[in-house]
Amino acid sequence: MNKIMGLIVALAVALGSGAFAGEVKSLRGSEANSPDTAPPVYKTLDGIKLERAYRQQPPLVPHDTAKYEIDSKVNQCLRCHEWPYSDQEKAPKISDAHYVDRNGARQDHVNGNRYFCKQCHVPQAETKPLVENNFQPSATAR
Repeated sequence: MNKIMGLIVALAVALGSGAFAGEVKSLRGSEANSPDTAPPVYKTLDGIKLERAYRQQPPLVPHDTAKYEIDSKVNQCLRCHEWPYSDQEKAPKISDAHYVDRNGARQDHVNGNRYFCKQCHVPQAETKPLVENNFQPSATAR
C-alpha cells in the first residue's frame, strides 16, 4: 500500500511541476502551455456563394461579419435576414427552423438556441486547413 501511495505522490509532484507540459503541442504547433497568438484575419470572399460541402451544413456567409454586434440584446444579422427585413434588404431569410424551440413549438421570434448566428455560420474565406485531411464534399450536398 505504501508503494502505491508513493507512486501517486510522485506522479502528482511530476504533474504539478509541469514535467509533461513540453510534450503537448497545439494545432498551430506551439506548446499547449505557452501563450498563443491570435490567428490571422483572413480576407473574406465577399459576394461569392460557395456550395455546401454536405447536407444540412449551415450556409457560409458571403460577406464580412467581423464588426457585427451579436449579444443578448442586439443581433445585427437579424437586421437583414429576419422577416420582413429580408425582402427589403434582398437578403436570404433565415430558415423557419430558427423559430422552433427544442419542444417543437413555433415561436414569433428567433429561438434562443439559434440566436447567436456565428456559432454555426462563418464567413467564406480562402484558408489552409489547420491539419491535413482528405475530405471530399458529399455528392448529395449539391
